[in-house]
Amino acid sequence: MKKFLIKYGFVMAGGTIQGLGMGLFLFPHSIPSGGAGGLAVLLNHFLHINMGLALWIVNFSMLVLAIKYLGNSSALWTMFAITVTSFTVIFIEGELHSPIGNVWVDLVIGSLLLGTGVGLLLRNAVSNGGVGVIALIIATKRETLPGRPLFWINTSIFVLTASIISWELIIQALISQWISTKMVDLVYFYNYYGVYTLGWRKK
Repeated sequence: MKKFLIKYGFVMAGGTIQGLGMGLFLFPHSIPSGGAGGLAVLLNHFLHINMGLALWIVNFSMLVLAIKYLGNSSALWTMFAITVTSFTVIFIEGELHSPIGNVWVDLVIGSLLLGTGVGLLLRNAVSNGGVGVIALIIATKRETLPGRPLFWINTSIFVLTASIISWELIIQALISQWISTKMVDLVYFYNYYGVYTLGWRKK
């Protein structure tokens, strides 16, 4: 029970921090927070779906992959994490109405929060959803850090998003990903050889 509560706390914190980075600082400027964020921006652009809901839809669609490769337990934790993140974004968009600040300041703060949240999730063997599932699978199979595969997968989606919406976003998105993936590795690394092991892959 104690281990469950500790993991619950970390996942709740990671999902919330990730949502704060997206909802308060990145999404107001239409900066994709990652691969899932880029796809959510496209859904919002074409179908005018709330960003929080669009993010949940994209992430939920990846759960089949999570169940196949990461096991049922990890998939349930991933669902919990993406639900916390999506509700955080929905709450921010519906209740806080935070003013849009300087895009570069918001980009840095939002990316640091995003990377911290994702790092907390990944070091507890929980995907942040979306393409994070793929990055986590690659990282665990190669026993390496997840930041690099996460960066290159997201970059491909950014190019697609920018070609449809605006090429100006891609520079901001790439900078955001560089900052956030550095934070992912920083947070993930300190526990990589410690208490958290790769044994969770076993179903």
